Amino acid sequence: MSTKNKLLRWLFRLHGITGLVTGVFLILLGLSGSALVFMEELDQYTNRQLFHVQETRSKMSLDRIYHQITAKYPRLSGIAWLNPQAASDEAYNYRLYLNDGKIHTYDLAVLTIDPYTGHIIREGRYDQWQAGFMQWLFQFHFSFHFGMPGTLLTAVLGITMLISILTGILIYRKQVWKVLCFKKSIRWHNKRMLSSDLHRIVGVWSLIFNAVIFFTGFWLNLFAFDAHTWHAKRQVNPPNLTDVLSIDSLYAKASRTLPRLKAHSVYIPTQPGRGFAIRGNLPEDNPFFGKAASGISLNVKSGTIERIQMSDKLSFPEKCRALVLPLHAGNFGGLPIRVLYVFIGLTPGLLSITGFLLYLKKLASKHRH
Repeated sequence: MSTKNKLLRWLFRLHGITGLVTGVFLILLGLSGSALVFMEELDQYTNRQLFHVQETRSKMSLDRIYHQITAKYPRLSGIAWLNPQAASDEAYNYRLYLNDGKIHTYDLAVLTIDPYTGHIIREGRYDQWQAGFMQWLFQFHFSFHFGMPGTLLTAVLGITMLISILTGILIYRKQVWKVLCFKKSIRWHNKRMLSSDLHRIVGVWSLIFNAVIFFTGFWLNLFAFDAHTWHAKRQVNPPNLTDVLSIDSLYAKASRTLPRLKAHSVYIPTQPGRGFAIRGNLPEDNPFFGKAASGISLNVKSGTIERIQMSDKLSFPEKCRALVLPLHAGNFGGLPIRVLYVFIGLTPGLLSITGFLLYLKKLASKHRH
């Protein structure tokens, strides 16, 4: 056997192993990822009555809501206000960052509150059904509800999928151009060749998107390889900060400093070392940077401006990092891009199924001979 044939056989084996080992996980990640492209819309749709509140004379101050949350959760890692652009009849939605000192839990919680009365409408950890199905799915997507080990697993799966993609390119390199030029069609009536045709054609057309999605997914979970993060997860949070400025005054100052910023999220720190931050978009921002291209960060104790971020002034490495989440989530474009991401998210599962069928076919062929 020639060296070239030996190499192709080895590549085929590696391609098959990585695909088979990760197959079930890829189906789950693909299905959950496709749904999460429309996470906000689906959460709103499935909780229409929950999000609607009765308008009264005036809303509570951000300070009152902040103190209500921190009194109920005295050891938070931080608070994110997810809908600062909420309509006047819409509830406020908060994500709470917890830490119970256990590495097998990933501690996110949701708290939806009526801004007029302070009544808590929805509350629960992301791994609990009362938090909402989309929240449950969000945490499942990046950790399989198994904390830091689950987050590490999803990062490793990103690597194995990239290996599978690269080996697939080398194995089917002669077919790639034929597929792109529409010279290769699916033989729907040939049951023996159907799985092979689907595997090649779907694999080629989804090649670039899957490479981007799985690389960015790996990058987003890169912190799972950091020993310091594992150590921090084992430590229960100390009590929340108490010597912070008015949240309303911090929000007002940030808004005055960047008046054209359309806020998408507001981060309120509860532990030392983090700043009060508003992230969103300026009119001139490149849509490829997603919904958090620009922002401003203030010192939560002194109110001084720590950083103003504008996407057009970022360094090249910073721009690359800013592109990671939008490219992974598909939130850099309009409806057509997001719909495309839904379908692309389904292709890893389809490739796993057709790849498994090819593996079974190969086994059956060996037994016949």
